[in-house]
Amino acid sequence: MATEIKAPVFPESVADGTIATWHKQPGEAVSRDEVICDIETDKVVLEVVAPADGTIATIVKNEGDTVLSAEVIATFEEGAVSGAAQTQAVQSEEKVEQAAAQTQAGNAPVVERAQVADQAPAVRKALTETGISASDVDGTGRGGRITKEDVANHQAKPAASVTPLSVAVGERIEKRVPMTRLRKRVAERLLAATQQTAMLTTFNEVNMKPIMEMRAQYKDAFEKRHGARLGFMSFFVKAATEALKRYPAVNASIDGDDIVYHGFYDIGVAVSSDRGLVVPVLRDTDRMNYAEVENGIRGFAGKARDGKLSIEDMTGGTFTITNGGTFGSLLSTPILNQPQTAILGMHKIQDRPMAVNGQVEILPMMYLALSYDHRLIDGKEAVGFLVAIKELLEEPARLILDL
Repeated sequence: MATEIKAPVFPESVADGTIATWHKQPGEAVSRDEVICDIETDKVVLEVVAPADGTIATIVKNEGDTVLSAEVIATFEEGAVSGAAQTQAVQSEEKVEQAAAQTQAGNAPVVERAQVADQAPAVRKALTETGISASDVDGTGRGGRITKEDVANHQAKPAASVTPLSVAVGERIEKRVPMTRLRKRVAERLLAATQQTAMLTTFNEVNMKPIMEMRAQYKDAFEKRHGARLGFMSFFVKAATEALKRYPAVNASIDGDDIVYHGFYDIGVAVSSDRGLVVPVLRDTDRMNYAEVENGIRGFAGKARDGKLSIEDMTGGTFTITNGGTFGSLLSTPILNQPQTAILGMHKIQDRPMAVNGQVEILPMMYLALSYDHRLIDGKEAVGFLVAIKELLEEPARLILDL
């Protein structure tokens, strides 16, 4: 008897989703808790798993279709492999045998078409768009099948040699692909932030030498004690938390005609992923130690890379830190993450000649940028907040001694 497979129940902040990838097709055997479908929302990608061992009977929502919360997307037959699955397996074996015979006959193009045809629709599309040969991709899916991630990973590998494209001289090529829901949502939010706020950016610079020396001295002992690498981000999160305590308006938000002052410190850390920019949130950073901050950030980075971030990971947040320095940015003006009223931008550490007590010294300097909503935060508060971060970072003992 066929049972219904439904989309997950979306939280109130998510109106609908889009079927991104069907990993299994009708008649194909699946195991309990095996991922059969990905649903992309404007925040995260949700996985739908098989409720038991059995086969996919029918697909109700195809790739690209919009799906609502708890809406039926497919039907499922529990139990033994269906006749359709057996037929599909026989057809697949026939394709392989046919491809092998054609290989011996020297008909390589037909082999490639057979290999591509044997893949899931999303994989076939990815192979076609990238021009990658299916035989060149190492499949990590069930039974050695190729997944979309396998195609993306193969595309990211440096080529051993550059093969010239068979394109006529003077011909110009362009490729059109639709935006993902996540990237469209990010674009909408960034555009809204620039249009709906009185955004202004103030800058300062910080001498990173004290933190670099402290990190070099204690990083091995820190990792041995806490099982976490001591990075720079934990210093910035703790310094920002202390500065937010001193300047509550920077930790506030605007709700209509009201100002909401938050008595807690939830700091979002902007992370770049293949699907777009995401901002997971560290909760109650005033109660976290440096090791907890580092482990939290490392965990978010891993989830973002694997597409495993949950909606709860990215809900809320009273302040955001973004680090363009990881990509080599020397200076930028970060855009507000509404409804927050401020965002701190970190940048590349660059050796520069600086005047110190009448002498020129080469110091590792970083530019800091604070974008803020001038409707709520005055320039005096913004500058004071950024100076407080600078002082706490240049004298790390202040953080420990609460000075």
